[in-house]
Amino acid sequence: MSEDMKASAPHNVAAIRWLTCLMFFMFAMTTDAVGVIIPKVIAEFGLSQTTAGALHYGSMAGIMGAGLLLGFLADRFGRKWTILLGLAVFAMTAFSVPAASSFPMLLVLICCAGISIGVFKTGALALVGDLSVSATELTSTMNLVEGFFGVGAIVGPLVVSVLAGQGVSWRWLYVIAGALCSLLFLIAALARYPSAPQAALSERRSAATALKLVSNPYAFGFSAAAFLYVAVECAIYVWMPTLLSGLKGASLALAGYALPAFFIMRAAGRFVGAWLLRTFEWSLALLISAVAIFLCFAGSVWLGLEGALYLLPLSGLFMSIVYPTINSKGIGCFAASDQGSVAGVILFFTCLGAILGPMSMSLISDAVGDPAVGFQLASGFCLVFVGGAIYNAVRKPAHARLAQNESGN
Repeated sequence: MSEDMKASAPHNVAAIRWLTCLMFFMFAMTTDAVGVIIPKVIAEFGLSQTTAGALHYGSMAGIMGAGLLLGFLADRFGRKWTILLGLAVFAMTAFSVPAASSFPMLLVLICCAGISIGVFKTGALALVGDLSVSATELTSTMNLVEGFFGVGAIVGPLVVSVLAGQGVSWRWLYVIAGALCSLLFLIAALARYPSAPQAALSERRSAATALKLVSNPYAFGFSAAAFLYVAVECAIYVWMPTLLSGLKGASLALAGYALPAFFIMRAAGRFVGAWLLRTFEWSLALLISAVAIFLCFAGSVWLGLEGALYLLPLSGLFMSIVYPTINSKGIGCFAASDQGSVAGVILFFTCLGAILGPMSMSLISDAVGDPAVGFQLASGFCLVFVGGAIYNAVRKPAHARLAQNESGN
């Protein structure tokens, strides 16, 4: 954070951090509940799995497009107005979901929700960068924010299950999220924010700014890492239930708990991740996590469904610090005036991984007729990610850039 930003930073910096955490909690409730919503949508509208899967791809495409093409809003118009715009659109969209009488209408609303998430998420990520006095603090805050995202990923499916148990439509999950979003909008409107970086005010940021950043080696490198990691993570919550449906007897009964176990392990991994980051330099902690995730995937492929039942949920324990570390270090390589745009670029590749990863798995699984083949592909993604983590830990390509930016703060 620059000296003038420090001077203008409000006394409620901690409150703004918590507000950001709650925003991530809120949208995770909806995006990560897609695995339990899709079967209900299939039954409601008589759809195929491929068609209903558009709810996931549509949401990710909305976030992806907003991240790349609208990420500049946080740099050009300020963090606060960008966050307020995104929250307002999300709330209106969420409250409209119960009125969707057809699947196309529902899909349009889900896509709009994704766009709004992309807008306020890039604004929030840039704001976190403004409030962090060092790269280390930025990484720590990102891990806290992603921790709340992990909790939201647990709460969302749980709420859908509770609603179903009471005979209430899953659509009320969006009403609940809309109500929480409205509250966050009011808090965000009243909160005092640090002054916007002067460079951002003097230059006309646009979508072209983000497009130019794609060719920057730091932005592209961390974006590629985010792409590979998310392709691996999505393999779990999109296709693991399908994979484990091939189990028999008592193991099949346990399979119903595998996805909640994964989300719980990912949330519990905060403690493991915090220890790793305290004990090891960040690139080494990232490498240890990557290797552990790969061993879980490779073991599930080697041991078959019985092994996958335990190893795939276990991988969540090592996933928790990966994405926030990639995100924070990628953003930390740039000046504050570009952090909204670069956050949007990383978000674009994140969502691209969330789309192409599961999609490529489904295509190869359908071609062979075995969902296990899709997880062999996901293991390949993970192996490539391990290779990148090894390169990062040995060569440390971003070390000088991060040190330069931190010393300049």
